[in-house]
Amino acid sequence: MTPLPRYLQLLWDREPEGRRGPKPGRSIEEIGAAANAIADRQGLGAVSMKCVAEAVGFTTMSLYRYVDSKEELQAVMLDVAYGPPALVYGGMDWRARISLWAKQIAERRMAHPWTVELTQVAPPLTPNALAWMEAGLEALAGTPLSSQQRLSAMLAIDVWSQNHVRQSNQMGLVGRPDPDSAQANYLAIIGQLIDPERFPNLTGAAPEALDDEDEDFYVEEFDRGLTLLLDGIEAMIARSA
Repeated sequence: MTPLPRYLQLLWDREPEGRRGPKPGRSIEEIGAAANAIADRQGLGAVSMKCVAEAVGFTTMSLYRYVDSKEELQAVMLDVAYGPPALVYGGMDWRARISLWAKQIAERRMAHPWTVELTQVAPPLTPNALAWMEAGLEALAGTPLSSQQRLSAMLAIDVWSQNHVRQSNQMGLVGRPDPDSAQANYLAIIGQLIDPERFPNLTGAAPEALDDEDEDFYVEEFDRGLTLLLDGIEAMIARSA
């Protein structure tokens, strides 16, 4: 049996009985929460083993009793940021269920935008991350899709959602833009650069998409993009049936 890394033992409460050594003075979740607070205030780049150790009153070496690397620390951070899903599907149909799932996990990411900046080097193994995957698959239960098709559909929504959160935050397109910002002036600027003969499609699409001072780009495009994906899944369900 492959031995579990220490951080996974702690997150899953799988520590071997009779383990020698002092009992940890902090929970792994407390360490993740301390790291998250640093990332929320100063950005992901500010998180280091040293500063997290100081935040919880440890030496840097003491922190290595919990995590072996910065990558493991980031996996803990992500799990704590996501938290457990709190979804009640009730009598919803599959579209309403997976929409609720997609919007709630996006809300967790928007609350901690650094979550979409992490470089994930392996599929998720932490309890909250896997609980969100389970909830996404449950949202598609009852459809004629196979288990693999449900997984693929869920991953397509999740990957698109992560990218939308990332781009919207990076470009400052969350909420109503400041009238004096580059985002608000984009339409006027691009209008000076393109002409209808060379860019006929962009000329037609840009004003319609961007010329609305009251529109929250993040919210509006999230709804439009999710609808496109759900229509595709619905077509796949129709073929399966």
